[in-house]
Amino acid sequence: MTIKELHQFCVILTFTSFFFRGLWMMQNSPWLQKWWVKIAPHLIDTVLLASGITLAYHLHQYPLTDGWLTAKFFGLLLYIILGNIALRRGKTKTIRVTAWLGAMGIFSYMVTVALKRLANPLEW
Repeated sequence: MTIKELHQFCVILTFTSFFFRGLWMMQNSPWLQKWWVKIAPHLIDTVLLASGITLAYHLHQYPLTDGWLTAKFFGLLLYIILGNIALRRGKTKTIRVTAWLGAMGIFSYMVTVALKRLANPLEW
């Protein structure tokens, strides 16, 4: 498996994990209390981030230099903030669900930017 394939596989895993945790949050499911549900996303996201940094290094493309990677970087920061609100810090279920939907939208934007590698990521 190449670094790119590992990265893509982790993208699928992290989205799937976040999607189901959001559904379980809305249902007040006991699944959210399982030890593997609490630990696996951190492991997946660590591999995802490490593979992304490795890819950027090998491609000689860097945030704040290449537009599409800068958009992904700031998208990632927003995704982390919204995901944290959605699954931990949101005071009401409405706030958590809204943050969950927003995080999924940001995630979709990051995937689109990565696939198109636009010089100006606002023109997608």
